[in-house]
Amino acid sequence: MSLLELRNITVSYGDLTVLNDISLELEQGEWLMVIGPNGAGKSTLISAVGGNAPHRGEVLFRGVSSVQMKPRDIARRVGTLSQSHSVGYSFSVRELVGLGRYPYRKGLMGGRDDDDERVVEEAIHNVGLADMADRSLLTLSGGELQRAFIAQLFAQDPSVLMLDEPTNNLDLVYQKEVFDLLKEWVSQKDRAILSVVHDLGLANAYGNKALLLDRGSAAAYGDMDTVFSDSMISGTYRLDIRQWMNKLYSHWTD
Repeated sequence: MSLLELRNITVSYGDLTVLNDISLELEQGEWLMVIGPNGAGKSTLISAVGGNAPHRGEVLFRGVSSVQMKPRDIARRVGTLSQSHSVGYSFSVRELVGLGRYPYRKGLMGGRDDDDERVVEEAIHNVGLADMADRSLLTLSGGELQRAFIAQLFAQDPSVLMLDEPTNNLDLVYQKEVFDLLKEWVSQKDRAILSVVHDLGLANAYGNKALLLDRGSAAAYGDMDTVFSDSMISGTYRLDIRQWMNKLYSHWTD
């Protein structure tokens, strides 16, 4: 059974349809890369799945419709990371990561038990921030802050991660670190990732499935070879992608 299934998801604002009839399935171990030009509807898709954009169609987690589930139960199945984070509070890394255990609290005012604490510390360790656990978020670099938010998702322990540009504004070293962390996470049982990625090189290097959006519709969906064909990518982006990439990286291939 699919960890996540979308059936005919459509998002409209008045007469404007920004996402049109999108269907897909996400199985264990799959990392689905959502790609496409600006304005194609990529971020809107994540918003719809997360219940933050009004939509038609159905979102199912392990065969159960999201409309039949409580928010707490949905949060145990899917974790979402937005493009950017505005941090105006002096939480420590440990406090931020601890928020990921909220769906598991017993009662409104319930605290964390020993198991919660173990999961939090393990998540902090796994993203390489153990020596910064007590530091304020306000003192972290962009890459360190992004890893802290990823640790929060790891502590949340969902089956599906939905990531909107997870390495947005990060340099090459941090991009690789973040994507390697996610690759290790998705390799474990009952896990899958759906991520919006602008960098086609990163998408192709780490994904094993792709959805190519164009003006709100699915131009292609399936395995990487199918979606990343020269004709499909170049036609959607209206640019000879192979020629452009060869030009960009010619210095490194001499």
